[in-house]
Amino acid sequence: MDEEVALIAQTKTPLSHTRDVHFLSWAFLFIFLAYGAVQNLESTINTEKNLGTISLGVLYTSFTVSTLFASFVVRMLGSKNALVLGTIGYWLFIAANLFPTWYTMVPASLYLGFSASIIWVGQGTYLTSTARSHAYDHNEHEGTIIGQFNGEFWGMFASHQLVGNLLSLVLLNKGEDGSTSGTTLLFVVFLSSMTVGTILMCFLHKRDPKKEEGLQESSVTFYSLMVSLSNSVINPLCDRRLLLIIPLIAYSGLQQAFVWAEYTRFIVEPVLGEAGVGGAMAVYGAFDAICSLAAGRLTSGLSSITLIVCGGALTQAIVLLWLLLGYSTSTGLLGTVIPLIIAAIWGIGDGIFNTQLSALIALLFKHDMEGSFAQLKLWQSASTAVVFFVSPYITFNVMLEFMLVAVCISVAGFLVLTLKLEKAFSSNTSNN
Repeated sequence: MDEEVALIAQTKTPLSHTRDVHFLSWAFLFIFLAYGAVQNLESTINTEKNLGTISLGVLYTSFTVSTLFASFVVRMLGSKNALVLGTIGYWLFIAANLFPTWYTMVPASLYLGFSASIIWVGQGTYLTSTARSHAYDHNEHEGTIIGQFNGEFWGMFASHQLVGNLLSLVLLNKGEDGSTSGTTLLFVVFLSSMTVGTILMCFLHKRDPKKEEGLQESSVTFYSLMVSLSNSVINPLCDRRLLLIIPLIAYSGLQQAFVWAEYTRFIVEPVLGEAGVGGAMAVYGAFDAICSLAAGRLTSGLSSITLIVCGGALTQAIVLLWLLLGYSTSTGLLGTVIPLIIAAIWGIGDGIFNTQLSALIALLFKHDMEGSFAQLKLWQSASTAVVFFVSPYITFNVMLEFMLVAVCISVAGFLVLTLKLEKAFSSNTSNN
Protein backbone atom coordinates (compact mmCIF):
# COMPACT_ATOMS: atom_id res chain seq x y z
CA MET A 1 0.00 0.00 0.00
CA ASP A 2 2.80 2.40 0.93
CA GLU A 3 4.54 1.64 -2.36
CA GLU A 4 1.39 2.51 -4.29
CA VAL A 5 1.06 5.84 -2.46
CA ALA A 6 4.71 6.64 -3.17
CA LEU A 7 4.25 5.76 -6.84
CA ILE A 8 1.21 8.04 -7.13
CA ALA A 9 3.12 10.87 -5.46
CA GLN A 10 6.03 10.46 -7.87
CA THR A 11 3.76 10.57 -10.91
CA LYS A 12 1.73 13.57 -9.77
CA THR A 13 4.36 15.88 -8.25
CA PRO A 14 6.44 16.49 -11.42
CA LEU A 15 3.28 17.38 -13.37
CA SER A 16 2.35 20.06 -10.83
CA HIS A 17 5.55 21.99 -11.54
CA THR A 18 4.75 22.66 -15.19
CA ARG A 19 1.11 23.29 -14.23
CA ASP A 20 2.21 26.01 -11.80
CA VAL A 21 4.38 27.64 -14.46
CA HIS A 22 1.37 27.70 -16.83
CA PHE A 23 -0.89 29.23 -14.17
CA LEU A 24 1.74 31.80 -13.15
CA SER A 25 2.37 32.81 -16.76
CA TRP A 26 -1.32 33.20 -17.61
CA ALA A 27 -2.00 35.12 -14.39
CA PHE A 28 0.73 37.66 -15.20
CA LEU A 29 -0.56 37.95 -18.76
CA PHE A 30 -4.09 38.84 -17.58
CA ILE A 31 -2.78 41.32 -15.00
CA PHE A 32 -0.18 43.06 -17.12
CA LEU A 33 -2.09 43.27 -20.38
CA ALA A 34 -4.21 45.72 -18.42
CA TYR A 35 -1.47 47.53 -16.55
CA GLY A 36 0.96 47.69 -19.48
CA ALA A 37 -1.60 49.26 -21.81
CA VAL A 38 -2.67 51.80 -19.19
CA GLN A 39 0.97 52.68 -18.50
CA ASN A 40 1.50 53.39 -22.20
CA LEU A 41 -1.57 55.65 -22.19
CA GLU A 42 -0.91 57.55 -18.96
CA SER A 43 0.89 60.48 -20.56
CA THR A 44 -1.91 60.99 -23.11
CA ILE A 45 -5.12 60.37 -21.11
CA ASN A 46 -4.08 62.16 -17.88
CA THR A 47 -2.46 65.29 -19.24
CA GLU A 48 -3.62 67.88 -16.68
CA LYS A 49 -0.46 69.18 -14.98
CA ASN A 50 1.35 66.04 -16.22
CA LEU A 51 -0.67 63.89 -13.81
CA GLY A 52 -0.04 60.69 -15.77
CA THR A 53 3.73 61.11 -16.12
CA ILE A 54 4.20 62.23 -12.51
CA SER A 55 2.09 59.31 -11.29
CA LEU A 56 4.43 56.90 -13.09
CA GLY A 57 7.45 58.65 -11.59
CA VAL A 58 5.91 58.34 -8.11
CA LEU A 59 5.07 54.69 -8.83
CA TYR A 60 8.62 53.68 -9.78
CA THR A 61 10.13 55.70 -6.94
CA SER A 62 7.85 53.86 -4.51
CA PHE A 63 8.77 50.62 -6.29
CA THR A 64 12.46 51.33 -5.71
CA VAL A 65 12.09 52.13 -2.00
CA SER A 66 9.68 49.24 -1.36
CA THR A 67 12.10 46.80 -2.96
CA LEU A 68 14.43 47.37 0.01
CA PHE A 69 11.92 45.55 2.20
CA ALA A 70 10.34 43.27 -0.40
CA SER A 71 12.44 40.20 0.31
CA PHE A 72 11.51 40.42 4.01
CA VAL A 73 7.80 40.66 3.16
CA VAL A 74 8.02 37.73 0.72
CA ARG A 75 9.80 35.60 3.31
CA MET A 76 7.11 36.41 5.88
CA LEU A 77 4.15 35.81 3.57
CA GLY A 78 5.53 33.03 1.40
CA SER A 79 5.98 33.50 -2.33
CA LYS A 80 2.45 32.44 -3.30
CA ASN A 81 0.74 34.74 -0.79
CA ALA A 82 2.99 37.61 -1.88
CA LEU A 83 1.92 37.05 -5.49
CA VAL A 84 -1.78 37.15 -4.56
CA LEU A 85 -1.40 40.24 -2.35
CA GLY A 86 0.64 42.03 -5.00
CA THR A 87 -2.23 41.94 -7.48
CA ILE A 88 -4.33 44.26 -5.30
CA GLY A 89 -2.16 47.28 -6.02
CA TYR A 90 -2.52 46.83 -9.78
CA TRP A 91 -6.30 46.51 -9.44
CA LEU A 92 -6.50 49.75 -7.40
CA PHE A 93 -4.30 51.62 -9.89
CA ILE A 94 -6.59 50.75 -12.80
CA ALA A 95 -9.64 51.68 -10.70
CA ALA A 96 -8.06 55.06 -9.85
CA ASN A 97 -7.86 55.84 -13.58
CA LEU A 98 -11.67 55.80 -13.69
CA PHE A 99 -11.58 58.92 -11.46
CA PRO A 100 -8.16 60.45 -12.20
CA THR A 101 -7.28 63.18 -9.69
CA TRP A 102 -4.24 63.90 -7.57
CA TYR A 103 -6.11 62.41 -4.60
CA THR A 104 -6.69 59.07 -6.34
CA MET A 105 -3.73 58.61 -8.68
CA VAL A 106 -0.86 59.50 -6.34
CA PRO A 107 -1.94 57.25 -3.41
CA ALA A 108 -2.71 54.44 -5.88
CA SER A 109 0.73 54.88 -7.45
CA LEU A 110 2.43 54.80 -4.06
CA TYR A 111 0.66 51.59 -3.06
CA LEU A 112 1.28 50.01 -6.47
CA GLY A 113 5.01 50.58 -5.96
CA PHE A 114 4.83 48.41 -2.84
CA SER A 115 2.64 45.80 -4.57
CA ALA A 116 4.95 45.65 -7.57
CA SER A 117 7.98 45.05 -5.36
CA ILE A 118 6.50 42.00 -3.62
CA ILE A 119 4.84 40.53 -6.72
CA TRP A 120 8.11 40.61 -8.69
CA VAL A 121 10.30 39.30 -5.87
CA GLY A 122 7.65 36.64 -5.31
CA GLN A 123 7.61 35.78 -9.01
CA GLY A 124 11.36 35.32 -9.26
CA THR A 125 11.48 33.24 -6.09
CA TYR A 126 8.46 31.11 -7.01
CA LEU A 127 9.55 30.41 -10.59
CA THR A 128 13.10 29.49 -9.58
CA SER A 129 11.88 27.20 -6.80
CA THR A 130 9.50 25.51 -9.24
CA ALA A 131 12.24 25.01 -11.83
CA ARG A 132 14.62 23.48 -9.30
CA SER A 133 11.94 21.10 -8.03
CA HIS A 134 11.14 20.03 -11.58
CA ALA A 135 14.82 19.47 -12.42
CA TYR A 136 15.30 17.41 -9.27
CA ASP A 137 12.19 15.28 -9.78
CA HIS A 138 13.01 14.56 -13.41
CA ASN A 139 16.79 14.33 -12.95
CA GLU A 140 17.35 17.05 -15.56
CA HIS A 141 19.95 19.81 -15.85
CA GLU A 142 18.98 22.68 -13.55
CA GLY A 143 20.22 25.44 -15.85
CA THR A 144 18.25 24.09 -18.79
CA ILE A 145 14.99 23.88 -16.83
CA ILE A 146 15.47 27.37 -15.35
CA GLY A 147 15.99 28.68 -18.88
CA GLN A 148 12.93 26.88 -20.24
CA PHE A 149 10.63 27.98 -17.41
CA ASN A 150 11.87 31.58 -17.67
CA GLY A 151 11.40 31.43 -21.43
CA GLU A 152 7.77 30.33 -21.07
CA PHE A 153 7.01 32.89 -18.38
CA TRP A 154 8.65 35.86 -20.09
CA GLY A 155 7.22 34.85 -23.45
CA MET A 156 3.70 34.88 -22.02
CA PHE A 157 4.43 38.04 -20.07
CA ALA A 158 5.75 39.89 -23.12
CA SER A 159 2.50 39.03 -24.94
CA HIS A 160 0.72 41.51 -22.69
CA GLN A 161 2.02 44.36 -24.85
CA LEU A 162 0.46 42.78 -27.93
CA VAL A 163 -2.91 41.86 -26.39
CA GLY A 164 -3.29 44.94 -24.17
CA ASN A 165 -2.44 47.47 -26.87
CA LEU A 166 -4.74 45.81 -29.41
CA LEU A 167 -7.56 45.98 -26.85
CA SER A 168 -6.79 49.66 -26.29
CA LEU A 169 -6.87 50.31 -30.03
CA VAL A 170 -10.24 48.60 -30.47
CA LEU A 171 -12.03 49.81 -27.34
CA LEU A 172 -10.87 53.41 -27.46
CA ASN A 173 -12.21 53.68 -30.99
CA LYS A 174 -15.68 52.88 -29.62
CA GLY A 175 -15.76 56.20 -27.79
CA GLU A 176 -16.81 59.26 -29.75
CA ASP A 177 -14.54 62.26 -30.01
CA GLY A 178 -14.64 64.28 -26.84
CA SER A 179 -16.36 61.56 -24.80
CA THR A 180 -14.97 59.20 -22.18
CA SER A 181 -17.13 56.19 -23.00
CA GLY A 182 -14.31 54.35 -24.75
CA THR A 183 -11.89 54.98 -21.89
CA THR A 184 -14.42 53.86 -19.28
CA LEU A 185 -15.17 50.68 -21.21
CA LEU A 186 -11.44 50.00 -21.54
CA PHE A 187 -10.83 50.31 -17.79
CA VAL A 188 -13.82 48.09 -16.96
CA VAL A 189 -12.48 45.39 -19.28
CA PHE A 190 -9.03 45.76 -17.75
CA LEU A 191 -10.39 45.45 -14.20
CA SER A 192 -12.14 42.24 -15.26
CA SER A 193 -8.89 40.94 -16.75
CA MET A 194 -7.02 41.66 -13.52
CA THR A 195 -9.69 39.85 -11.52
CA VAL A 196 -9.16 36.75 -13.67
CA GLY A 197 -5.39 37.00 -13.13
CA THR A 198 -5.85 37.23 -9.34
CA ILE A 199 -8.09 34.15 -9.33
CA LEU A 200 -5.45 32.19 -11.29
CA MET A 201 -2.82 33.15 -8.70
CA CYS A 202 -4.95 31.50 -6.01
CA PHE A 203 -4.64 28.12 -7.77
CA LEU A 204 -0.83 28.04 -7.47
CA HIS A 205 0.68 25.42 -5.17
CA LYS A 206 2.71 26.67 -2.23
CA ARG A 207 6.45 26.14 -2.44
CA ASP A 208 8.60 24.94 0.48
CA PRO A 209 5.56 24.89 2.80
CA LYS A 210 7.52 24.02 5.96
CA LYS A 211 9.86 26.92 5.43
CA GLU A 212 7.04 29.34 4.61
CA GLU A 213 4.90 28.26 7.58
CA GLY A 214 7.83 28.73 9.93
CA LEU A 215 8.41 32.21 8.60
CA GLN A 216 4.77 33.15 8.86
CA GLU A 217 4.67 32.09 12.51
CA SER A 218 7.74 34.09 13.49
CA SER A 219 7.18 37.49 15.07
CA VAL A 220 7.94 40.68 13.16
CA THR A 221 10.24 42.93 15.19
CA PHE A 222 12.26 46.01 14.40
CA TYR A 223 15.42 43.95 14.85
CA SER A 224 14.25 41.26 12.42
CA LEU A 225 13.30 43.96 9.91
CA MET A 226 16.76 45.54 10.13
CA VAL A 227 18.46 42.16 9.79
CA SER A 228 16.35 41.42 6.71
CA LEU A 229 17.15 44.83 5.26
CA SER A 230 20.86 44.16 5.77
CA ASN A 231 20.60 40.70 4.22
CA SER A 232 18.69 41.89 1.15
CA VAL A 233 20.43 45.23 0.50
CA ILE A 234 23.82 45.54 2.19
CA ASN A 235 25.17 41.99 2.22
CA PRO A 236 24.52 41.32 -1.50
CA LEU A 237 26.49 44.47 -2.37
CA CYS A 238 29.55 42.81 -0.83
CA ASP A 239 29.33 40.12 -3.50
CA ARG A 240 31.53 41.07 -6.48
CA ARG A 241 29.37 38.99 -8.80
CA LEU A 242 26.33 41.14 -8.07
CA LEU A 243 28.31 44.37 -8.38
CA LEU A 244 29.33 43.36 -11.89
CA ILE A 245 25.74 42.48 -12.83
CA ILE A 246 24.14 45.67 -11.46
CA PRO A 247 25.05 47.84 -14.51
CA LEU A 248 23.35 45.30 -16.79
CA ILE A 249 20.30 45.18 -14.50
CA ALA A 250 20.11 48.98 -14.50
CA TYR A 251 20.40 49.07 -18.28
CA SER A 252 17.55 46.58 -18.62
CA GLY A 253 15.35 49.06 -16.74
CA LEU A 254 16.64 51.98 -18.80
CA GLN A 255 15.90 50.29 -22.12
CA GLN A 256 12.32 49.50 -21.04
CA ALA A 257 11.69 53.08 -19.91
CA PHE A 258 13.25 54.32 -23.16
CA VAL A 259 10.47 52.57 -25.09
CA TRP A 260 7.69 53.89 -22.85
CA ALA A 261 8.94 57.48 -22.50
CA GLU A 262 11.12 58.27 -25.55
CA TYR A 263 10.45 55.88 -28.43
CA THR A 264 6.68 56.47 -28.44
CA ARG A 265 7.07 60.25 -28.18
CA PHE A 266 9.94 60.91 -30.62
CA ILE A 267 9.80 57.98 -33.07
CA VAL A 268 6.21 56.74 -33.27
CA GLU A 269 3.97 59.74 -32.66
CA PRO A 270 5.61 62.13 -35.21
CA VAL A 271 5.14 59.53 -37.97
CA LEU A 272 2.11 57.42 -37.01
CA GLY A 273 0.31 59.78 -34.63
CA GLU A 274 -1.19 58.89 -31.25
CA ALA A 275 -3.31 56.18 -32.84
CA GLY A 276 -0.14 54.43 -34.02
CA VAL A 277 1.32 54.06 -30.52
CA GLY A 278 -0.84 51.04 -29.73
CA GLY A 279 0.07 49.30 -32.99
CA ALA A 280 3.81 49.94 -32.59
CA MET A 281 3.76 48.66 -29.01
CA ALA A 282 1.85 45.60 -30.17
CA VAL A 283 4.70 44.82 -32.60
CA TYR A 284 7.18 45.39 -29.78
CA GLY A 285 5.26 42.97 -27.55
CA ALA A 286 4.96 40.31 -30.25
CA PHE A 287 8.71 40.18 -30.93
CA ASP A 288 9.43 40.43 -27.20
CA ALA A 289 7.29 37.33 -26.61
CA ILE A 290 8.79 35.33 -29.49
CA CYS A 291 12.35 36.17 -28.45
CA SER A 292 11.66 35.35 -24.79
CA LEU A 293 10.47 31.87 -25.74
CA ALA A 294 13.41 31.30 -28.07
CA ALA A 295 16.04 32.66 -25.65
CA GLY A 296 14.62 30.53 -22.85
CA ARG A 297 14.90 27.39 -24.97
CA LEU A 298 18.50 28.20 -25.89
CA THR A 299 19.59 28.81 -22.28
CA SER A 300 21.60 25.99 -20.73
CA GLY A 301 24.26 27.69 -18.62
CA LEU A 302 26.64 30.63 -18.28
CA SER A 303 28.18 30.27 -21.76
CA SER A 304 24.81 30.40 -23.54
CA ILE A 305 23.66 33.31 -21.36
CA THR A 306 26.82 35.24 -22.26
CA LEU A 307 26.34 34.78 -26.00
CA ILE A 308 22.63 35.64 -25.91
CA VAL A 309 23.10 38.76 -23.75
CA CYS A 310 25.91 40.08 -25.95
CA GLY A 311 23.74 39.53 -29.04
CA GLY A 312 20.84 41.45 -27.50
CA ALA A 313 23.06 44.31 -26.35
CA LEU A 314 24.70 44.57 -29.78
CA THR A 315 21.37 44.85 -31.61
CA GLN A 316 20.19 47.64 -29.31
CA ALA A 317 23.52 49.46 -29.55
CA ILE A 318 23.26 49.42 -33.36
CA VAL A 319 19.75 50.90 -33.20
CA LEU A 320 20.91 53.61 -30.78
CA LEU A 321 23.83 54.55 -33.06
CA TRP A 322 21.52 54.70 -36.07
CA LEU A 323 19.01 56.91 -34.26
CA LEU A 324 21.82 59.18 -33.10
CA LEU A 325 23.75 59.49 -36.36
CA GLY A 326 21.54 58.65 -39.31
CA TYR A 327 17.82 58.58 -38.50
CA SER A 328 15.35 61.15 -39.75
CA THR A 329 11.57 61.04 -40.04
CA SER A 330 10.23 60.41 -43.54
CA THR A 331 6.91 59.95 -45.26
CA GLY A 332 5.54 57.14 -47.32
CA LEU A 333 5.63 53.42 -46.77
CA LEU A 334 9.27 53.39 -45.63
CA GLY A 335 8.62 56.09 -43.05
CA THR A 336 5.73 54.05 -41.66
CA VAL A 337 7.65 50.77 -41.53
CA ILE A 338 10.84 52.07 -39.88
CA PRO A 339 9.26 52.76 -36.42
CA LEU A 340 7.79 49.25 -36.49
CA ILE A 341 11.19 47.74 -37.35
CA ILE A 342 12.72 49.61 -34.41
CA ALA A 343 9.93 48.28 -32.19
CA ALA A 344 10.63 44.72 -33.32
CA ILE A 345 14.39 44.98 -32.72
CA TRP A 346 13.87 46.60 -29.32
CA GLY A 347 11.40 43.90 -28.37
CA ILE A 348 14.00 41.25 -29.21
CA GLY A 349 16.50 42.95 -26.89
CA ASP A 350 13.99 43.25 -24.07
CA GLY A 351 13.07 39.57 -24.34
CA ILE A 352 16.74 38.65 -24.09
CA PHE A 353 17.42 40.79 -21.01
CA ASN A 354 14.32 39.59 -19.16
CA THR A 355 14.95 35.88 -19.62
CA GLN A 356 18.73 35.88 -19.26
CA LEU A 357 18.97 38.12 -16.20
CA SER A 358 16.40 36.02 -14.35
CA ALA A 359 18.19 32.80 -15.33
CA LEU A 360 21.60 34.25 -14.41
CA ILE A 361 20.48 35.34 -10.94
CA ALA A 362 18.75 32.00 -10.35
CA LEU A 363 21.98 30.15 -11.20
CA LEU A 364 24.43 32.34 -9.27
CA PHE A 365 22.53 33.18 -6.09
CA LYS A 366 20.87 29.96 -4.97
CA HIS A 367 21.10 30.64 -1.24
CA ASP A 368 19.21 33.96 -1.18
CA MET A 369 16.66 34.01 -3.97
CA GLU A 370 14.41 36.65 -2.36
CA GLY A 371 17.29 39.05 -1.74
CA SER A 372 18.78 38.51 -5.19
CA PHE A 373 15.54 39.10 -7.05
CA ALA A 374 14.91 42.13 -4.81
CA GLN A 375 18.22 43.54 -6.05
CA LEU A 376 17.11 42.87 -9.63
CA LYS A 377 13.92 44.89 -9.20
CA LEU A 378 15.61 47.54 -7.05
CA TRP A 379 18.05 48.59 -9.77
CA GLN A 380 15.56 48.12 -12.61
CA SER A 381 12.89 50.28 -10.99
CA ALA A 382 15.41 52.93 -9.91
CA SER A 383 16.72 53.35 -13.45
CA THR A 384 13.17 53.41 -14.82
CA ALA A 385 12.15 56.14 -12.38
CA VAL A 386 15.19 58.20 -13.41
CA VAL A 387 14.12 58.13 -17.06
CA PHE A 388 10.54 59.24 -16.27
CA PHE A 389 11.72 62.16 -14.12
CA VAL A 390 14.62 63.27 -16.35
CA SER A 391 13.24 62.78 -19.87
CA PRO A 392 11.14 66.01 -19.92
CA TYR A 393 14.28 68.06 -19.26
CA ILE A 394 16.83 66.61 -21.71
CA THR A 395 16.90 66.27 -25.49
CA PHE A 396 16.37 63.03 -27.35
CA ASN A 397 19.99 63.01 -28.56
CA VAL A 398 21.32 63.36 -25.02
CA MET A 399 19.15 60.41 -23.97
CA LEU A 400 20.55 58.34 -26.86
CA GLU A 401 24.13 59.17 -25.87
CA PHE A 402 23.39 58.24 -22.26
CA MET A 403 21.88 54.91 -23.36
CA LEU A 404 24.91 54.09 -25.51
CA VAL A 405 27.30 54.72 -22.63
CA ALA A 406 25.08 52.65 -20.32
CA VAL A 407 24.96 49.61 -22.64
CA CYS A 408 28.74 49.66 -23.14
CA ILE A 409 29.43 49.83 -19.39
CA SER A 410 26.88 47.14 -18.60
CA VAL A 411 28.23 44.67 -21.17
CA ALA A 412 31.83 45.34 -20.07
CA GLY A 413 30.95 44.55 -16.46
CA PHE A 414 29.06 41.44 -17.50
CA LEU A 415 31.98 40.14 -19.60
CA VAL A 416 34.38 40.68 -16.69
CA LEU A 417 32.02 38.61 -14.52
CA THR A 418 31.82 35.74 -17.00
CA LEU A 419 35.62 35.68 -17.41
CA LYS A 420 36.09 35.52 -13.63
CA LEU A 421 33.52 32.74 -13.29
CA GLU A 422 35.04 30.73 -16.14
CA LYS A 423 38.50 31.15 -14.61
CA ALA A 424 37.25 30.01 -11.19
CA PHE A 425 35.51 27.02 -12.77
CA SER A 426 38.67 26.04 -14.67
CA SER A 427 40.75 26.30 -11.48
CA ASN A 428 38.35 24.10 -9.55
CA THR A 429 38.31 21.53 -12.35
CA SER A 430 42.11 21.34 -12.52
CA ASN A 431 42.41 21.01 -8.72
CA ASN A 432 39.94 18.14 -8.71
